[in-house]
Amino acid sequence: MRAWIVDRPGPIEDGPLRLVDRPVPEPGPGEVLVGVRACGVCRTDLHLAAGELPPRRPGVVPGHEVVGTVKALGPGSSRFPVGARVGIAWLRATDGTCGFCRRGDENLCQEPAFTGWDADGGYAEFAVVDERYAYAIPAGPSDIEAAPLLCAGIIGFRALRRALLPPGGRLGIYAFGASAHLAAQVALYEGATVHVMTRSAEARRLARELGAASVQGAADPPPEPLDAAILFAPAGELVPVALAALERGGTLAVAGIYLSAIPPLDYESELFYEKNLRSVTANTRADGEEFLRIAARAALRVVTTPYPLSRADEALADLAHDRVEGAAVLVVEAG
Repeated sequence: MRAWIVDRPGPIEDGPLRLVDRPVPEPGPGEVLVGVRACGVCRTDLHLAAGELPPRRPGVVPGHEVVGTVKALGPGSSRFPVGARVGIAWLRATDGTCGFCRRGDENLCQEPAFTGWDADGGYAEFAVVDERYAYAIPAGPSDIEAAPLLCAGIIGFRALRRALLPPGGRLGIYAFGASAHLAAQVALYEGATVHVMTRSAEARRLARELGAASVQGAADPPPEPLDAAILFAPAGELVPVALAALERGGTLAVAGIYLSAIPPLDYESELFYEKNLRSVTANTRADGEEFLRIAARAALRVVTTPYPLSRADEALADLAHDRVEGAAVLVVEAG
């Protein structure tokens, strides 16, 4: 099968990915073999390729927004029949026994594994996954539309919940890419007012189309105080900006797995009056299932820029340089 691997982590311009031929993987006990039809291109893949997120093993296949069909069952696997449409997401395994798992916070598991980091992901024609961590993909969205829901959508949804947006509240979104445009639609569906701050002219246009009440530059103040905010850009310098925009008691959730250094905070103007700064770490399977139900009810518009699998390196470079509208998605014709 064709697969892209992280060959030499480093600047995207230096070509850290390499296209190789590999044997089709065999599903192990409790696993399913998935013929990949589409795989979203996530900023985490970009951080992995660039070496900002060090690969957990050499030659790993990135990609954790995978949609495909079950081609074969491993020993003891029975949750999905052959031919079922399933999704493979970032969270791949947990120990199930640590205190975090026992209390329902498996995203904080002390011994987790992640798709496209610890084990091969979806920049390939086939992938395997433990059936317990796969998602049934609802009818409605195409394979290309469904792929970004599995990370961009799920993580955006968890970030929205972590931001503690009150009913009918005012939400600020900093950066407006794959994850943000889905989280914004959920917030609007639930009755929020959404203000978008982003540097991209195309992203500002999309935000207006989707119903944002205001759109401005990345570091510009919104037209009214915010009850909650989400920072999707991996830009630590925007943390003080977003905190300063919050109303008293407001919450800023930082959604990325990677963030550049945060400048010193001014306590009086940026943290006082019980403002909250929270991180977002992965997601639980319950998050994913709840989000997929809401996405189906809300009929989310998933904006995608498709690329054939053979152009995965180009898709990653376009993402790095903000040349992607919505979510970049690799399309695999032979999966």
